[in-house]
Amino acid sequence: MTQAAAILRTGRKFDQVLRGAREVFMADGFEGASVDDIARTAGVSKATLYSYFPDKRLLFVEVAQTECNLMAERIISMIDETKPLREVLMITATQLAGFLVSEFSLQVFRVCVAERDRFPELGRSFYEAGPKNGQCQLAAYLEKAVVKGDLVIDDVQIAAAQFSELCKVKIWNKAVLGIQDTFTPQEIDEVATHAVDMFLARYSA
Repeated sequence: MTQAAAILRTGRKFDQVLRGAREVFMADGFEGASVDDIARTAGVSKATLYSYFPDKRLLFVEVAQTECNLMAERIISMIDETKPLREVLMITATQLAGFLVSEFSLQVFRVCVAERDRFPELGRSFYEAGPKNGQCQLAAYLEKAVVKGDLVIDDVQIAAAQFSELCKVKIWNKAVLGIQDTFTPQEIDEVATHAVDMFLARYSA
């Protein structure tokens, strides 16, 4: 059994531990976050924290995966496949662009890059839960749109990856390099609109 498989995900204090860990990781980064601070912020004992997560890396991965899964679920819940294609893509692009430049997403990205050589599993887990999961969900929707005749796409996986990259244009570099910390809804909407326009110009039936 792997360490990840050994994580205890039940119990009334599990969510409490995750919330405390998220707050400390976002404030202090992975390296700066101490187990003592996490336990104190979560309002639990170190023994309780270790009963759930025997390793700080596992706790960080769980926080990242939980947040990414919540984001994916939020987008999926907003998508009505009976709505016009453009409307669905705009919802997806707006939510994705906003998430990519959120404080949480950027902090996790920086931690994964900083710890890449020592703990490559951090980046791998974030990729699986975040970019890969999101692109797989989008590819599934695109496949349905192809079947309906709304889109013409030979490789929906590539198309989904391209759509994700279009949602980074203009804002991602500024955010990750610390040039701009916050983005207005108008800026996010502009990026989303151009992403959808370009995507449909290439793949619309």
